[in-house]
Amino acid sequence: MKRTLIYLPGLLLILTLAWACKKDDPGSERPDFDRAAMLENYAVNVIRPAYEELLAATNTLSGRWTEFVAAPDTDKLAALQDQWLSTAIAWQAANGFNFGPAGEEGLRKGLIEEIGTFPVNTDKIENFISAGDATLNNFDRDSRGILAIEYLLFGHSGNTQDVLQALEDDNRRIYLAALIDHLYGEVDRVATAWETYQTEFIANDGTDVGSGTSQLYNEFVRSYEAAKNFKVGLPAGKRAGQTQAEPQLVEAYYSGRSLDLLQAHLASIDRIYYGKGLNGGDGAGFHEYLQAVEGGPTLIASTEAQWAAVEQALAKVPATPAFSELAAQDDPAVDALHTEMQKQIRFFKSDMSSLLGIAITFNSGDGD
Repeated sequence: MKRTLIYLPGLLLILTLAWACKKDDPGSERPDFDRAAMLENYAVNVIRPAYEELLAATNTLSGRWTEFVAAPDTDKLAALQDQWLSTAIAWQAANGFNFGPAGEEGLRKGLIEEIGTFPVNTDKIENFISAGDATLNNFDRDSRGILAIEYLLFGHSGNTQDVLQALEDDNRRIYLAALIDHLYGEVDRVATAWETYQTEFIANDGTDVGSGTSQLYNEFVRSYEAAKNFKVGLPAGKRAGQTQAEPQLVEAYYSGRSLDLLQAHLASIDRIYYGKGLNGGDGAGFHEYLQAVEGGPTLIASTEAQWAAVEQALAKVPATPAFSELAAQDDPAVDALHTEMQKQIRFFKSDMSSLLGIAITFNSGDGD
């Protein structure tokens, strides 16, 4: 009896620690869930088609530019502007995959910084044009990319005749041509690299830092936060340190198509969560992954209920006036959208990360 009493506290301590560790572990994963198959669906049906569509759109943009230069007129400018919008929308489907071939390497930043930086610095753009410098051999990423092309195609005033007159300048044409070539080259590089990177991505099917699952999940969350923070929060004056709305900081300020791009961006977030391709095909995604984890169905219900609230808030944002004007007016629809998007962070970021056992590897400074 004495020996039993001596060992009993130790036994109780071991049992208590074991129970506590089990409680703190992420949800137990169903052994038959195939993460490699999930990653294959993402690579084959979601990621590569997004880059391929963006590449095709960029190639068409280049063709429209060639047609415009050959015989500039209002119709060709309108066609060029329309194709810019198609390209910018195609970019929204690809901007959540900023890893692997699209990630940082050496002095090169991720694709999202190389071609998607906003707001652009119009002073830098105009200085490069005045100097006849179209080399793009610099680190001024806010002077190139999709949104720099937008500025040159729409201008400050948005007046067609003003744009046509401005594009009579040889230096301006040369700079715009260089931007379009650079855009195509960057997208082509990433799309081509994914042909071989796909195998590595699928094979690396763990959940540790650097795995395909971790990289995809982290960029999914980062992309959603970017939409909330910079496409809605920043122009609406909701970011830390802001004291008022700054509508000029919105994405696509010069074309006035900010809402179109935001809608496309959030549609892409939806596809990533569900594992859906641009063609509507629905394979294994994070939704199915959560179904295979203990506690997952409960989180799915909460996540999708809040996502429905985000979509409803987005649908209530008026198409006119431009999103920048709505932000300047402190429109209640913009405020409501930001509020609902903020609520979603908890489910996409904190809860999913905890349940799936995937560490958040980026620092957004964003609250949950």
